[in-house]
Amino acid sequence: MMVVTDPTDDLFSGFWPVMRRFLFAFLPLWVFLIGYSAGLNVIIAAIIAGASVSLVAIYEKKKIQQEFDKTGDSNKVIK
Repeated sequence: MMVVTDPTDDLFSGFWPVMRRFLFAFLPLWVFLIGYSAGLNVIIAAIIAGASVSLVAIYEKKKIQQEFDKTGDSNKVIK
């Protein structure tokens, strides 16, 4: 029987799943509030805040790629 593990569970010593949920929830809010307090239009601040969510996913993908490169696995899942 093969057990499939999520490689993101090992990032930051297992703290990443908790941190990812926190960032997905609060990062857009923080970005929106910073943009709004900087004097941006509400629509532009909301668009930038929505785009900030993708940064978490991109960071996660890059970090997993670094972990695979560091271990030297020949079986790479993320390309």
